[in-house]
Amino acid sequence: MGLKQNLHKLKEKYKGKKMAPAFNAIHTFLYLPNEITHNGTHIKGADDLKRTMNTVIMALVPCLIFGIFNAGYQYHLATGEIAQATGFFSPEFWSMANFSLGAWIVLPLVVVSYVVGLAVEFIFAVIKGHEVEEGYLVTGMLVPLIVPVDIPLWMLAVAVIFGVVIGKEVFGGTGMNILNPALTIRAFLFFAYPTWMSGDKVWVHDARERADLIADGATNIDAISGETILGSLAQNKAFDYDIMNMFFGMIPGSVGETSTLLILLGALFLIFTKIGSWRIMVSAIAGALVMGLIFNGVVDQGWIGEGSKFYSLMDTKFWHHLLIGGLAFGIVYMATDPVTASQTNKGKWIYGFLIGFISVMIRVFNPAYPEGVMLAILLMNVFAPTIDHYVLQGNIKRRAKRLKVKTA
Repeated sequence: MGLKQNLHKLKEKYKGKKMAPAFNAIHTFLYLPNEITHNGTHIKGADDLKRTMNTVIMALVPCLIFGIFNAGYQYHLATGEIAQATGFFSPEFWSMANFSLGAWIVLPLVVVSYVVGLAVEFIFAVIKGHEVEEGYLVTGMLVPLIVPVDIPLWMLAVAVIFGVVIGKEVFGGTGMNILNPALTIRAFLFFAYPTWMSGDKVWVHDARERADLIADGATNIDAISGETILGSLAQNKAFDYDIMNMFFGMIPGSVGETSTLLILLGALFLIFTKIGSWRIMVSAIAGALVMGLIFNGVVDQGWIGEGSKFYSLMDTKFWHHLLIGGLAFGIVYMATDPVTASQTNKGKWIYGFLIGFISVMIRVFNPAYPEGVMLAILLMNVFAPTIDHYVLQGNIKRRAKRLKVKTA
């Protein structure tokens, strides 16, 4: 007897019992649900929650694969095993040595994210007696892509538990949460374990461990550093990465956030499949560029000098903000979360613009939090219902006014 038949028997056996959601979830994960509508007229579509989640995951897979290669590449570059930065299409970057080391570093993050997150989902489903929802399928992939490569696995597990319980389950599960769960997890890590989420010793594998050994008196190893562009700019330092390396993503950073090229391709895929909102993406980019232009204008007018701690980030070309840090990744994959984003078309324009605008503002004015997109998206998640409320009220008032004119 096949696996599908065995699972179906278990579903029937435990139907109405505590463990029923667990068996139903396994069956739904592996196969299409066999429940159909019976009464009345229904509009039937080819898309469902599972298919939507799988589409987003497909858009994230290239970022994951690239992040695996880049994790190994940044390590070998920092240790001198690769003499200098090479091109995106070079065999040095796509070597199996980079892939094997990167997989050893990155894949455990993916495993912990999914195992711990889904375990919490299963526990809540069994306790509360509802079906296991597919929402965590995307969150489980996003989390390892937005953290440093050497984040301890136990920290990640604690953060995932916090994010799933506090960020989603307490609100009622998938579709009810007001904050993006992946960003809730990253925010917890950032504020609970700040030394593991920032600095120049967390973005390249083994950098922190080497620094600790040297501090303890070890003399047989060399220190390595991998400060991000944002970290350098926040300290008014110069960086030596060229534009193409920044665009392709061959720079230190969170696992999946560095390649603007792949993020752009993912954005086009999500727009083509009608999963991601192009309005939010376009307006968020516009907001970031506008804020960047304002800061560039302040520098060009001489209103702020090189001695200011804000100078380097203000002087950064406005469009460079889209190539560094996690701004592009956040706009494409997290600002467009259909649960936590604005739902009205006009609201999406406002919501997206403010995310981009505030992201660059935080990045410049608070060098302690140069990755401002995380805080900007979480802030706008909270205000998204308010934006939609006033958009709807405005529409109601306009229609009432037109009706009054016609009946007058």
